[in-house]
Amino acid sequence: MALIWAWLAIGAAGCWLWPGQRLVALHLVSCIGYGDPMKKGDLAPDFDLPGDDGSIISLSQELEHGPVVLFFYPRAMTTGCTKESCHFRDLGKEFSELGARRIGISADPIDRQARFKAKHNFDYPLLSDTDRKVASLYGVKRPGPIFNKRTTFVIGTNRRVLAVIGSELNMDRHADEALEILRSTRSKEVS
Repeated sequence: MALIWAWLAIGAAGCWLWPGQRLVALHLVSCIGYGDPMKKGDLAPDFDLPGDDGSIISLSQELEHGPVVLFFYPRAMTTGCTKESCHFRDLGKEFSELGARRIGISADPIDRQARFKAKHNFDYPLLSDTDRKVASLYGVKRPGPIFNKRTTFVIGTNRRVLAVIGSELNMDRHADEALEILRSTRSKEVS
């Protein structure tokens, strides 16, 4: 029943909810999901998904080159997802200096991912999880047609989750906190 109320509240938000109430309804929907998200210390599930260029990308192969920052975003070419993805692009040098690979993932089909990447000149792959099975494995899938949760996982080369970063409203937080975690991890390895 709560899911139906939340769905109706979001759908009618522009019609009968005040601006502050929209955020409450959005928060309610953001809390509804299938299972718990991965937690720090969990073993990240391996996967094989098509990238924006049609090639198959697997987490285990990417981890052979260094840690992975896997960020789930709700939908390509929307305002928030564009801001978040562009921030990951703009911090590319910092991620590279730490040997980390960035990977974006959403339920968008390959052609939409390719247009999104080309339009904003992203220098990292965007993966297509159209059936949302990988999102479900990571605990970020929402029920029905509601888009996935905006969540970032920092994953070490041993496939252990180093951090889980979630925010539906602060688009810069994902890349910024991922960099902090990677820097902290690197400094601990050096000492």
